[in-house]
Amino acid sequence: MITFVYGGSSSGKSSFAETLLSQNDKATKYYLATMDAYDAESIKRIERHRKLRSGKGFKTIECPRDIYKAAGSITDRGDFAVLLECMSNLVANEMFATEEMLSPSECTTKVMADIKQLIKATTDLIIVSNNIFEDGITYDDGTKAYLEALGTINQQLACISDQVYEVVVGIPIRIK
Repeated sequence: MITFVYGGSSSGKSSFAETLLSQNDKATKYYLATMDAYDAESIKRIERHRKLRSGKGFKTIECPRDIYKAAGSITDRGDFAVLLECMSNLVANEMFATEEMLSPSECTTKVMADIKQLIKATTDLIIVSNNIFEDGITYDDGTKAYLEALGTINQQLACISDQVYEVVVGIPIRIK
């Protein structure tokens, strides 16, 4: 089963996704963390997230890019569930990994191909993503390309998911 959880910043989407993962009856639960440590602030956030996850019984795989590789890191064949946190970090990491930024199309193709590899490795996948599309601010070309890629990926994930939730002020609303 594929579950897509979507919401704004600090909406409660991560907590809801972790609850879904905790309630999953699979023997092993993996937390696929995609945040990349690129400065002091991101290192601080990663440490905070590690502390929030501790004691919840998740096996964490930190994989900021090329998430298809995470499937190879999973040692429990058959009886496991995966929570990918979060798509917006993954898309930024993939798109801006090198001096030559990926186009929205290239980024979408890459990320979705990696997701499909991850889907083949597990029967239960929860994917978290951000709603960052409602502020009405005009952005530079790189940010516009990022928004285009993330929006397209979110749409494709919603289409292939069995369940889709939007989390608003801590309340999960089932869309699909």
